[in-house]
Amino acid sequence: MNWTKKIHLKALTILSAGLLAVSSWGAAAPGHAAAAPAGAGDHGLLKQLQAKYLAAEETPLSFNDLAFLSADTGRAAGKGFMIGTSDGGSHFQKIYEGQWNFRQISFPDNVHGWALASVQEQNGAYLIGTSDGGSTWKRISESQVGFERIAFTDSKHGFGYVRAFAYYTEDGGRSWSQIKTPANTRGAEFTSRNNGWAVVVAPGEGYRVMKTTDGGSTWKLALKSPFAYPEYGQVYAKGDQVYALLYGGSGMSQTSYSLYASGNQGKSWTRVIAQETAGGGPAPGSGSALLKKGPASGRPGNMQLSGSSTAFLAGYSPAGEQVAVGRTVNAGKQWSNLPAIAGYEARISFPDSKAGWMAVKGADTSSLYSTKDGGMTWTEKFAFRGK
Repeated sequence: MNWTKKIHLKALTILSAGLLAVSSWGAAAPGHAAAAPAGAGDHGLLKQLQAKYLAAEETPLSFNDLAFLSADTGRAAGKGFMIGTSDGGSHFQKIYEGQWNFRQISFPDNVHGWALASVQEQNGAYLIGTSDGGSTWKRISESQVGFERIAFTDSKHGFGYVRAFAYYTEDGGRSWSQIKTPANTRGAEFTSRNNGWAVVVAPGEGYRVMKTTDGGSTWKLALKSPFAYPEYGQVYAKGDQVYALLYGGSGMSQTSYSLYASGNQGKSWTRVIAQETAGGGPAPGSGSALLKKGPASGRPGNMQLSGSSTAFLAGYSPAGEQVAVGRTVNAGKQWSNLPAIAGYEARISFPDSKAGWMAVKGADTSSLYSTKDGGMTWTEKFAFRGK
């Protein structure tokens, strides 16, 4: 598929009105197992799929992504399944079980959702969509898509990203228009069709963080970060908050990186984290940083921005067998790496500045944890366990 042209994708099939009304899902959908009592580990869900998976893989089912709309309501998905809760994890229900291996999910509301998903063991991913909260899914793309990441803002509008390019849809993903990004872009993020950011590599010189306010027609320099071997980065933005996560090298299960923060849409920046490692080498950038280590002193995971000044960064250390979050409550002027818990990998979803969820992969477990105090303490709410 030629992603440099406007892309027309198969229209999403209109689903029947008799399916699950997810605006109130907490009770089980027709044909789905009822939620088990709280504190049941896996809550009695997906027993057959778990047994089949353990027989073949010798590891438990695991969560690839999660998306929470509030402290109480959200979803988590993996290979062949999606589960959800509407009461803060006291009970869970099976939302979907079938062929789709969910790589990433995006739910702007409790009804409409999109995902990048493969068919079981296939390498490539399709863009699929749901209009009943995830109970049923339809292919939007006829063939596999090149997107690495998607982000939908409402039932029609969204963005799709590959390392060098960004795309925009106004019809729920059926067609896409490419947004012009600077040469050598290695990570982009748009908060609206006109407002966006791009991490650009200047070989032998370092990283450039660029900003557009006219939909990519023009780009202006917002930040320079010197580095000998720039490869890629990611920008996270919401309101006045902007964070640039710039990667160094990786080796021996270690990753070097720098995190820059701005609370005024890129007018000024603070170098928050500059983590250099023996395996990954120096961190990008120069000058002082607030901290020399990130959360769990490990690899950076995804970020979540909340409100006007709060942001969270997941971190995980496979060698140290720890996961944690780092947090700012004043747009990066101060930063705290919060206490770690056991795990090898983590992904976070924070619907507000206090309530959050984290999917954690361990040696023989995959669990969902919740926090009510902004990541200081975590409570396990759901767990798949190995043999």
